[in-house]
Order: sequence, then structure tokens, then C-alpha cells
Amino acid sequence: MEFAFTEEQLMIRDSAERFLAQASDSHAVRAGMSRDAGYDPELCQQIGQALYWPALLVPEAHGGMGLGFVELAVLLEQCGRFLLGSPLFATSCLATPALLLAENPALQAHWLPAIAAGQVHATLACPLQAEQLQVELRPAGDGYRLDGCHAQVIDGAQADLLLIAARRPGSVGAHGISLFAVPADSTGVVRTTLPTLDQTRRLARIELHHVEVTAAQRLCAIDQAWPLLQATQRIAAIGLAAEQLGGAQQALDLTLAYVGERRQFGRPVASFQAIKHRCADMMLQIECARSAVWYAACVAREYLAEDGDLAVRGELLGAAATAKAHASEAFFHCAAESIQLHGGVGFTWEYDPHLYFKRARASEQLLGNPAWHRECLAAELLGEQP
Repeated sequence: MEFAFTEEQLMIRDSAERFLAQASDSHAVRAGMSRDAGYDPELCQQIGQALYWPALLVPEAHGGMGLGFVELAVLLEQCGRFLLGSPLFATSCLATPALLLAENPALQAHWLPAIAAGQVHATLACPLQAEQLQVELRPAGDGYRLDGCHAQVIDGAQADLLLIAARRPGSVGAHGISLFAVPADSTGVVRTTLPTLDQTRRLARIELHHVEVTAAQRLCAIDQAWPLLQATQRIAAIGLAAEQLGGAQQALDLTLAYVGERRQFGRPVASFQAIKHRCADMMLQIECARSAVWYAACVAREYLAEDGDLAVRGELLGAAATAKAHASEAFFHCAAESIQLHGGVGFTWEYDPHLYFKRARASEQLLGNPAWHRECLAAELLGEQP
């Protein structure tokens, strides 16, 4: 595959970079971390209702921009570079793809325009593996009742719309799983913000106590939601990998700027060969991850497109696993090296490397760590069920 950015994609990248360099600088990131929500609500309103970033993936028929996942990945790379704290990732990488892949046109027509307009933040509540799902679905009158708990949901306490996965009692594995769109203010929904290592991204525990839902709130056929959930999580992993790529690049850029001005023995630290080699190793990992991320973004674009290439769509698992594994390791390596090459100030609160280190460690585990993704990739290559 030959890949190059279009003029439109370059414009999205450059405009996002200019905006976030001011709106999400070090001071703004730290101010957002101190808020209960983890972000500035005015900034999020500007992103949603002035810049229309949540509208990128939403089709024009539902009031969106109708662009592809590559354009979203371009944007997410800059968000990761500047550690943007916002519900954009959960809304655009988890909820929107799930709604796009859903089999309920009425539900799409109801929620996608609100997401595109920046009026609704949404997220997906589903564990990475089907066996971990602990929310039960039982018939109740003309609808269903949800009971149970989702332990860690990205931006779960801030979202207006929750896409809740649940299973029938007695079902096992991928069987018997359904997916419902549940307004966050529904009776019986209890949300608790969790303490997190990365204070720029919040997680929440969502408890469901006799929450009543109807058949109209189903995203797909009853008991048939796991394939949709798997695809959504793989697409989200690609989006997260794009964020990690941006974070890794910024960790390298911060390091290069510091070693270029820090002097020792009468000359810049950057002139020492050992420092050059470590910076070169950082760049090498970033470039390897970059290739994997952009290929995976192209695969995700085809998967979400109605007329997407079927052969390319079949590569989603492998592309997502490769991108997430490489990006996770590259980001953590670069963030750790950044602290070391900053010397004694590298771990102090006043400097930024620790913020990238925390984001790198937290996002490494989010949506599957590298070892888990490699197991999934190996299972697919060997013809086993991942």
C-alpha cells in the first residue's frame, strides 16, 4: 500500500496542531487535571460546536462531515501529542463506530446528529473479553432489565450516552451478548469516578440497578452484539495507537529541545554520541509505529465505509493488534527515555516528561496490552479463535 496525506488531511493536522498548541499547552493540561471531569468544559464545547471534531466520522446524512477514519487518526495524533483531556476519544472512537456499525437506523438518526453537533458525549461500556462481562440482561414486561457493573469505562462519569453491553444469564463466551443505548441519567444508573494514574483521562465504574430498556434501544439483534463490539474495540485500539504515536513524537521533541540547550563539559549534551544513539533509537521506534498506525487507520476506514474493500476489512484484527502493540511500546520507551535524558529534572512536577510517562503507561494497558494483542494476532495467523 502506498500512503500519503491529502491536502485536506494536512490541513486538518496543521489546524489541530496550531489550536492545541495554545488550548492544550502544559498549563492548560495541568489545569484540566485539577478539575473533577478531567478537562475544561469550555474547551470541549469549543471542540464540539466550533471545530466540529466529533462530526468527522458522522455521515453527512446525520449532520456530520462524512470523512474517514484516517482523518480522525490525523486529529487523534495531535490530541495525543498535546495530552488533550476531553471526551473526544470515547465519543469518536468507541461510541460513534458502534453506532455506525449498528443495525438500528432509528437509533442512528436519534443520536448521531447530536454527537455531530457536539451536544452529546458518549462512550462504550464493555470489557475487552466476552468472559469478563458481568452485566445481566433479563426480560421485563415489553422490554428488558439490566443489572450488574462495568468496572472501568472511559469517560463513563462524563458521558451523556452509555452504550451498555449485557448478557443473558447462563450464556457463555461470545454468545448471548446484546448492546443497548442508555441515557446516562436513566433511573438505576450509578456512576463513580475512579482514581487513575493518568489524570488527563478519566475512568468510571458504572453500576446498573434494575435499569429498564426497550427493544428500540438495541443496536443490533438480541444476543448477537459481540461481533460488533469486537470490531468497535479494534477500531478504538487503532485510534488509541494514533494518540500514542503523537505522544511518543512529543516526548522525543521535548527531549531533543532539552538536550540541545543543556550544556555539560562546555558543550551541549546533544553532542555526546551516547545521547545521539538513544535519541536515534527513540526515533526508530516511532517510525516503526507510524507505519503500523497509518496502515491500520486505512483498514479502519475501509471497515467503516459502506462500500469498503472486503479484503482490506478482513485485516482489521491484524492491523489493530500490530498498531496497538507497536505504538504502546514506542510511547512507553520514548516517555521513559525522555525522563532519563532530562536528567535530575526529568521526574519533577514542573517538567512535562512525567505527564507523558503516565499517559504512556496507562494507555499501554487500555484496550489490550502488547502481549494480549500479539496473542490475538498469533491466534488469527494459526487459524485459532482469538
